[in-house]
Amino acid sequence: MSPRKRNPNGAGSIWQRKDGRYEARVYVPQPDGTRKRKTVYGATWEECDEKRQELVRRDRQGIPTPSRSAKLSEWLPYWLAEYIEPHRKRTTYVKYEMHVRLYLVPLLGSRRLESLTTANVRQMVAKVTTQASAATAKEAHRVLRTALTAACREELISRNVVQLVPAPRVEPRALNPWSLDQTLTFLEASRSDPLHTAFVLAVALGLRRGEILGLQWTDVDLERRTLTVRTTLNRGGKDLYLDTTKNRRARMVPIPLMCVAPLRWQRLRQAQQRAAAGAEWHDSDHVFTTRSGRPIEPRNLYRSFLRIAESAGLPKVRLHDTRHGCASLLFAAGVAPRTVMEILGHSQIAVTMNVYTHVSDGDRREAMGHMDRLLKRRR
Repeated sequence: MSPRKRNPNGAGSIWQRKDGRYEARVYVPQPDGTRKRKTVYGATWEECDEKRQELVRRDRQGIPTPSRSAKLSEWLPYWLAEYIEPHRKRTTYVKYEMHVRLYLVPLLGSRRLESLTTANVRQMVAKVTTQASAATAKEAHRVLRTALTAACREELISRNVVQLVPAPRVEPRALNPWSLDQTLTFLEASRSDPLHTAFVLAVALGLRRGEILGLQWTDVDLERRTLTVRTTLNRGGKDLYLDTTKNRRARMVPIPLMCVAPLRWQRLRQAQQRAAAGAEWHDSDHVFTTRSGRPIEPRNLYRSFLRIAESAGLPKVRLHDTRHGCASLLFAAGVAPRTVMEILGHSQIAVTMNVYTHVSDGDRREAMGHMDRLLKRRR
């Protein structure tokens, strides 16, 4: 047999074992960023060389090939750093990292990718449901499934066992947004609050909490009565950060007259705070700031909302429920579904129609009242 050519540096080497098989070893990148030697075997030199070439190809493409099946405690942080953080919104990364840190690594971190079973996944789902809720378990299930899908694409595992385990069923939350009278009561009760303007925008425009706090004065045109939603303010661990909107698109929203005066009042009030703070003022273009000019903590906006609602004797709802109320009021006024979708910033009209619209008891009674007229017996 003609002598084999020597492989170049980094391409590994092949030799025949005493048992007749062929063995090749190649240094390959690991999920944790290090390099280790990977061994493959073949019944013939050609078979072994084919496996060696595949390892070299993956190495040159920067694809990790564990010398042994990686543990989830090794793969999940690598997946977050290499797949999620560079390519997904920071809000998504923060949420995924929380599930990995609090649930997936503590409950499944010692398991290796290839040895993970459906039973392991079911046990994880059951424990997270007990520790937190079914909704949290469903989200953890989704994060793990996404991480293992990436491992499948990298050919680190042959199948994604999470896909074989159904996610826990979550009962939809009952939504009971305020009626028109209750909404007006809240706005009246909030007049003396420093965040009154923020609540007016939440009610009248259906803005999300992060969109309200991320609003910049450069995006507010009171002369043309338009407002452009471009960024959101979010809390991620110890940091407050600005991000793009949920659907990554800016949207222009006309400002109703009821919002113009509160926005002008907010600008005047902020100018007075800037003058009072002097050198201690943290200059920014945020519409809503603290007395020192810093962005407002999202939780503080929600706390003020709950405090005002309780003082006015209103039913407890989420600040986000004002979006539902806004959508319902727009539909009641006869606004086209497509227009409502654009105002609220939804990517799909089905979300607007199925999730954010609510039929009041009065609407149902009015609709059924037509039956008396249509089906009334002839006299």
